[in-house]
Amino acid sequence: MKFKNSLHAGTFLKRYKRFFADIKMGDNIVVAHTANTGTMKTCLGEGWNALMSFHDSPKRKLKYSFEMIHNGKTWIGINTSLTNHLAIEAIKNGVITELQGYADLKPEAKIGQSRIDILLSNTESDQCYVEVKNVTLIDDENYALFPDSVTERGQKHLNELLELKRKGIRTVMLFIVQREDCHSFKVEQNIDPAYCRLLKEVMKEGVEVLVYQCKLNPSEIIVHKKLAIV
Repeated sequence: MKFKNSLHAGTFLKRYKRFFADIKMGDNIVVAHTANTGTMKTCLGEGWNALMSFHDSPKRKLKYSFEMIHNGKTWIGINTSLTNHLAIEAIKNGVITELQGYADLKPEAKIGQSRIDILLSNTESDQCYVEVKNVTLIDDENYALFPDSVTERGQKHLNELLELKRKGIRTVMLFIVQREDCHSFKVEQNIDPAYCRLLKEVMKEGVEVLVYQCKLNPSEIIVHKKLAIV
């Protein structure tokens, strides 16, 4: 996924009230919108290089969106609103090999009172529902981890995938890792033990789990390769 316009560079100062970040640009400090509901642990360091997109819309109170930050080793994609686009692009480009062979792709597919991120299908009897999550947390051994905060919504999505699987429909939990300084993936057990237990349960019942890592630079983010699950 290429950014439509060049990103604006600055220096990260702080994040506050969850959705706001102060970023220094030259002699000025701008407030950028942060589209990330997680803790962003291991993503934010004062003085780190930051990149923002600019949106000159009268409907927006904040003209800048916080897109990426660099920890000295890698760019980290922290805009979770892009994750589904990255996944869809990677499916269409054939990068995610396990999700090939479907004629139709529908984003935000409705099931009951909820929605699943992606529906792949050939016929009504040949479908695959895919839920997508963004991963930015790592540990001291450079494992990518999920989740970075307690996620009741994440548990809800796993239960929805399990319910579909029990009806004989293929379901996939797809984790997109938006940083390059990690080598494998594992579920974070301490932050949300309930999510960890549930993920293991749904995997035993046949819900597939895939993890793919991105390459990132100031011009584009692309899903690059599969990561092993530990």
